[in-house]
Amino acid sequence: MSLDLFNLTPGQIEKTLNHAMARGGDFADLFAEHTLDNGLVMEEGILKSASHTLQRGVGIRVVHGEKTGYAYTEHMDPQQFLKIAGTAAAIADDSGHPESVKVNPHRLNNYYPVTDLTSNVALDQKIAWIEKMDRYARAVSEKVSKVNISFSDSQTTLVMADTRGRLVIDEQPMLQVSISVIAEKDGVREKGKAGGGGRLGFSFLTEDRVRHWAESAAKEAILLLDAQQAPAGMLPVVLAAGDSGILLHEAIGHPLEADFNRKGTSAYTQRIGEMVADPQCTIIDDGTVPHDRGSINVDDELNDSQKTVLIEQGRLKAYMSDEMSARYFETESTGNGRRESYHYAPMPRMRTTYMLPGEYDPEELIRSTSKGVFCRTFKNGQVDISNGNFIFVPSEAYLIEDGKLSYPIKNFSLIGNGPDVLSKVTMVANDFKFSDGIWTCGKGQSVPVGVGLPTVKISEMTVGGRSQ
Repeated sequence: MSLDLFNLTPGQIEKTLNHAMARGGDFADLFAEHTLDNGLVMEEGILKSASHTLQRGVGIRVVHGEKTGYAYTEHMDPQQFLKIAGTAAAIADDSGHPESVKVNPHRLNNYYPVTDLTSNVALDQKIAWIEKMDRYARAVSEKVSKVNISFSDSQTTLVMADTRGRLVIDEQPMLQVSISVIAEKDGVREKGKAGGGGRLGFSFLTEDRVRHWAESAAKEAILLLDAQQAPAGMLPVVLAAGDSGILLHEAIGHPLEADFNRKGTSAYTQRIGEMVADPQCTIIDDGTVPHDRGSINVDDELNDSQKTVLIEQGRLKAYMSDEMSARYFETESTGNGRRESYHYAPMPRMRTTYMLPGEYDPEELIRSTSKGVFCRTFKNGQVDISNGNFIFVPSEAYLIEDGKLSYPIKNFSLIGNGPDVLSKVTMVANDFKFSDGIWTCGKGQSVPVGVGLPTVKISEMTVGGRSQ
């Protein structure tokens, strides 16, 4: 039984929560995590590392107004649970006598049922897929000089309870495979990357899928060998479906997390109900996408996962809230309270963030552009939450000339402002696509997330390339 992993019983949970509230406070919760992580890394056809780690601990949080007390232990001892509960309770200084907490199991919807857990698969079966990927990548061209592959899987068991009386047990699988390929020609070296995953079982790995990742990474690296320097200036930008959703995640998603808006540090503070984007834009954060990397059955504050409309036809509808922010705004939590592990208290975090499709054929967006940039995938990016300014570095991109993709370009960035870019969306295509499960979001803590986007055209954006 899952409770046995932590030497916990319902009675012990109730005792611990009651002790956490002994000095008053608004609410308290218990978060117990047991995670098995497995990892394989192959470099240059050689298996360089294989890891198997266990992470297990229990954290107690007490909230009193705007103050949070948090403590955790890795000793599965009922006395230790009471000790950390007392430490967390020190944040409160009331002499009230809270009612006795009683917890009852809460049944969850399961958005990622898996019967063939990768953590149960023999090591040689995982290595076999890695070796195939290596061969497929090298077979693309003699220009391929290096291939690095990582294979990771985990199985997390969570036990959570709070002073509302909920007791939740959630089993969270995760699988991720990534490949990085370096190609060389005439002293020039370029890198291509690909991969995928999600809350999936071992059967997700198929011959076609593994070959696709390997060949995609190799072809991207080879393509960049002959790519030209990008132009600079204000140009129309077309974002391809799928991976381009990472721009949406960074430039619009983070500023819509409620803690930034509670503190008044977001470009969207106090703008609920206002038009903040072109009417073609409906943006959603969703924890219920089946098997997606960002999906959760329940957030880390015991709130059922849900689909939250953030921007509807251009109008700001909601922020992504945890319990603290929801209490501040006098709303219900949107189920976005997430944490990296038992080491941390939760905060508002994205799950799977995406824009709904529009009405245009994706080819129309390119045909309607006399000169611009088409971005298919991205390396990285960052955003200033306070004003929405961002910078992103595309990896695979092309110059658009006379309504057609002309030639691949490289060594440039996209510079803009989230609210401004949303107002400059001129066409949204009907080809919505979720990105493969490759993204991890950092905000002081790391959590798995998902993104999605249809092909989108932005009338103009600063392209930081080479001046003509």
